[in-house]
Parts: sequence; C-alpha cells; structure tokens
Amino acid sequence: MIINYNGVKYNRSDGLAIEEWSGSMQLNEHIRLWNHVFIKIIDIRYSAMDKGEELSSYRLPASVFMYTVRGSAKIWLDRQMHLAKRFHIFHGGKGMNLAILAEDELEYYMILYKPTLALPSAQDLAKRIEKDNPFHYQYAFEPSAPLALFDKVERLYEEWRQETGLGRLQVKAGFYQFVYELLWQWHQQEMAPIRPDLAAMAVRYIHEHYNNPLTLETIAAALECSEGHLSRLFKNKTGSSPMHYLGLIRTQRTTQLLLRTDATLQEIAENVGFPDAHSLSRSFKKYKGISPARYREKVGMEGKGRDLPLSMQGIAVLQPPFYPYNDTENHFHYRTGRELLMQRRTKIAVMALVMCFTLLVSACGGAANTSVSPSGSAPNQSAGAANAETSPAAQQAEPQAATRIVATPKGDVEVPANPQRVAADQYMGHLLKLGIIPVGVRSFMLNEAWLGDSGISQDVLDGIEDLGGFPMNLEKLTYLEPDLIIGSIDENIEQYEKVGTTVFLPYWEELKTAGPLEKFRNVSKIFGKEKEAEQWITEYATKVEEAKAKIAGIVKEGETVSIVQFGYKALYVIAAEGGNYGSSTIYQMLELPPTQQAKDMKDGFASISLEVLSQYTGDHIFLYGAEDEGSAEILNSELWKQLPAVQKGQVYKYGTFGENGDEFVMEDPYSLELQLEKVVSVMTANQK
Repeated sequence: MIINYNGVKYNRSDGLAIEEWSGSMQLNEHIRLWNHVFIKIIDIRYSAMDKGEELSSYRLPASVFMYTVRGSAKIWLDRQMHLAKRFHIFHGGKGMNLAILAEDELEYYMILYKPTLALPSAQDLAKRIEKDNPFHYQYAFEPSAPLALFDKVERLYEEWRQETGLGRLQVKAGFYQFVYELLWQWHQQEMAPIRPDLAAMAVRYIHEHYNNPLTLETIAAALECSEGHLSRLFKNKTGSSPMHYLGLIRTQRTTQLLLRTDATLQEIAENVGFPDAHSLSRSFKKYKGISPARYREKVGMEGKGRDLPLSMQGIAVLQPPFYPYNDTENHFHYRTGRELLMQRRTKIAVMALVMCFTLLVSACGGAANTSVSPSGSAPNQSAGAANAETSPAAQQAEPQAATRIVATPKGDVEVPANPQRVAADQYMGHLLKLGIIPVGVRSFMLNEAWLGDSGISQDVLDGIEDLGGFPMNLEKLTYLEPDLIIGSIDENIEQYEKVGTTVFLPYWEELKTAGPLEKFRNVSKIFGKEKEAEQWITEYATKVEEAKAKIAGIVKEGETVSIVQFGYKALYVIAAEGGNYGSSTIYQMLELPPTQQAKDMKDGFASISLEVLSQYTGDHIFLYGAEDEGSAEILNSELWKQLPAVQKGQVYKYGTFGENGDEFVMEDPYSLELQLEKVVSVMTANQK
C-alpha cells in the first residue's frame, strides 16, 4: 500500500538488497547502478588546443568522460593533477572544476551525460548513491586497448553531429557500448577512483555565488546531492553549516565595503546577495552583534581591512584552487583552441518570500506579552498591535491577550494569539482556506493538484518558501523565524521545537487517517478560527447533498461499492474508515455502501493478490491508478475481466499518480471539493 507523506512512494520490485556499501564501490555495484539509471546525453564535443594554451577554469555542467587522442597536457580535476598523453581516459562529476595546460598540441573528446535513477529503483538506491555516487567519481587511466575506445568515441561524435532523432537514438546505444568497454578495461587494470570532496566543492560554490540569493537547496542541486547529505559532510569538514558559512562570507565582504567605501547599505546589500538593507542588517547583526551602520560609525576607517572572520582561515577546504574559478556554471561560451564550447550563465531564482520579508517582520515586532486569554480565543489584531506600548488607561480599557493555549497529543502548548509567520509540514490547503498564508511549507504542498483551481494568486504562492521534505529543512526554517510551526509527524517535533513554538497535529494515526472534516476543525482550533471552519463545512455539506442527488439511483439498494488501488505491480483495497485516496468522499460524504470486507479492515487498506480480488470487490468498483505503470497487466488479465462489476461496466476510473499532483492524495478543503466533482463526474459519465 502507498502511504503518502512525500508524494508517491513505490514498492520494491527489483530484488536489490538494502545493505550499506563499504569502502569504494565495487565494479559489480557500479554496473548494477548503470542498469538502473536513465542516461541523457547532454553534449559530445571535439576540442583542440595549441601548445602552451590553457583552459584556466571550467566547471563541469554534468558528469563527463574525456578521452585525449593526441598530444600531452597537465589536467586538473578539482586540483587533482593528472599527466595526460595520447589515449588517456578521464572522468569527473558535475560541479568539478576542470583545468588544462597543453604541453603539446592536444586533441580530445568530451562526452557530457546526466544519469537519473529510474523508478521504482530510485527510492531504494537514492540513499546508497547519496553516500557513494560512481557518476561523480574522479578517475584517470590509460586503457589497455585504446583503439577500441577511440573507434566508439569517434563514431559517437559523428552520429551526434547529425542531430536527427534516429542518430540520437544510435548515440545512446553507442554510449552504453562505450561504457561497457571502458568498465571492462578499468576492471582489468584494477583502477581505484577518487571520491569527490563535496564539502570543498560547496565552499568554492559559495565563494563564487555568495552575491546571489543562495539557499541550501540551490547549492545541493548544483552539486547533485541531497541537502541533508551536504549539510552533514560540510559540518564534519568545516565545523559549520553551509548557510552559516555563507553568512560569514557575506559578513566578511560587508565589513570590507563598509570600511573601504561610502556605499549605501542598499548598495552593499545588493552586492552581497541580499534583496534589501533590512535583510542585510538582520544578518550582519547576527554575526557581529551590531548593526552595519553602527559598525561603520564605531570602527571607522582605522579598522579597514583588519576585521575579517579569522575563524575560517584555518579550514583546509578554503585553500585557493590551482586556477581561479569563474562565476559561471552549466554550458557557457568559452573558446579554447579551435573549439567553441557551449556555455551559459545559470541564474539562481530569487526567493519571492525574501522580497516581502521586511513587510512581514514589521508585523511581528516587540517582545511578546505572555498572558493567556481565559476563553482561549484569539483577539482580532496583529501581533505588532498586541505588543505595542500603550498607556495604562488604554490597557485597562482594551485588555489584550498575546498568547493562547492549544491542546495537542503532547500536552497543552502556549501559542501566539494571532501568529503572523506560520510554517507547516502539512495542512497548507487547510491554512489557506482559513485565510492564513504560511511563510514556508513542505515541498510536496507546493505542487498539489488543487492549486490551479483554488483561485489563489500566483504571487501569494510564490511567497511561500519551499522547506524540503520530512523533516522540514531546519536551516531554512530558522531563517524564516516562524512564530508558529505545525508538525504532523511525531519524530520531527523535537527538532522543530528547537526553532520555535511547535504544535503537533498528526495527519496519520499509524496506518489510518482521521476524517478530513475533523482535520480541518483541528487546524482551525489552533488559530481560534472555528467559526470560519464551520462556515465552510456547512457550505460543503450543501454541495454534498447536491452531489448525492446527481448520482441517485446509480448504486441501487443492496449493492455495495469497493475502492481498488493499483500500485506498482500491486493491488490494494481501501478500508471503509481511515483510508485515503478519496475514500472519505466516497464512503463518508456520499455515503456509498462499502463491502463487509472494507468495513472489517483494521488498517486503512489491505494489500492483496489478484487471485483473491474477487473476494473484496463489490457491485461497483472505484479504480485508482488505472493509467499507472503496471496497471495494464492487471486490467488485461482474465481474473479482472471476470469480475461482475467489470462485466457490467460498473468500474469508475477516478485518479492517477502524477508529477503535478493528484486531488485524491490530500484531504484539505480544496481537495475535497475537487474530489466531490470528480467522483460525481465519473459516475454520471459511466451512465451515458
């Protein structure tokens, strides 16, 4: 069964064990990964360099095979020097820095490729490849049979130049032949690869791009690794987190500009990667304990050039590379010898949230009043107004409560009466329906299917920060300074509490989910918006009655309904209570009668085989995932075709997994409205 926390989650089907890899990856593991990736060829190039010519710095935009076929050179991959002569193979991963000094006329080919793990293997192998990624390995060797490789590379280049669909298909086939030959020769010579130093690569990337609006996500994406893995490696190597280190670099540059120029704070902010002077001031004060303006006034010109973050000077990864790095990435136009390499500048998207940060913070100023409202309701005022200084007479006339008590499974929690900066790893649709715009949510929330039909402006959605998966990214979360965090998984709550006030509101109860209307009520109680929630529930109940009238008579008296879900080559039947994927809409809202088997399920689902499916299906079948991978085998089987509901044409295909979300995955108010429309639509369409 697929329990959805982070979107679609596929079952095991490839039979691979999940043991930890130890040491450098063995050849058989390397080959197994090649069998589980989809390869996209980015470019195939031929280059020539004159004697003495240099390629001073080129950041690899993808994984690369480089094959020198004539001449000699010194080649650096991330400051690791190799002496290259004719017929030498080199490999480097995305983000590595390539530098070349031609000692003689040099000719070489480059094959740039991007590997992507194919589902369902991606979820199983992702953790393994995160720690030991062969596509990022650095290695160099002289093949024992160089002409066999030369023949394949030359043919790949000629076919690539044809730029036809058939030619590109031939390129992909030829590339696998090249890889096979290369791995075989590599194995014969027992070569040992060099693992990339992700921490060092991240440091260089931060130095090159600190004046852009960097996030941990953008850095990790540039280096093709997960945010958590990068943070752990960076912390072990430097003793600092990537974002803390970024702040130090920006602070260093800010102090230089403050003391050596008369630039305004806004000009300095734009130079070091902040959208405005206010954001710069907040960050600077965090590191220096003093505002930039006060620092400039206090230190003056006598401190010029001396007040730098010396604590970072002893970190080995900060040593400059052999060649200086350019402020470029991905393909860009760079001429070397007789070749024009395709290169272009990649701009990191500016976070819309930061652009409106000043306005949001202004609503949260001042120290909080910790008195508790006896009624537990939230006063209709902003946090800023609640904390504003007033005269004793005014305070007596208008008593205000800045906090309130919320009951949670972990006990009572004191929360702001009117929180202004809410972050949540679930419940975005619930919050927006209540008129609460969160400052940050889990990634999956930002791709839900209901967003396009919600009527919520794109500007509002663009202002909600992507906080990654479970648990939400703590560094990003800390940066947003939320005054209230809503967590839905017990094991993550302790981490969230280190950042700010946290309310635990479970979405799942073991393998069951609470009723969607009850979820909405529970969210509304946190904010004292019970009336708003009940108003929507009343309106929704009216829509439900209208829907019942439209489908009246389709399911006749005495007939039953079942919900069948196709997973990856697997079958599930959804329970009458505590299920998901539209079960609450079908069973609870529309009150369509479930089978006895669905009523008896203790969990929210049952995983079954095709042979026993007939024991679980009713007179009508709602089929989820009919278009997904693996479904055709079941739909074309005789066991499926012999089901009474199938033979009578009483099967309703109503949902599928997709990259752009599915209205049947979540149970927020927006999704419930879409589910109701879809269920009625597929049932009535089936009668025509």
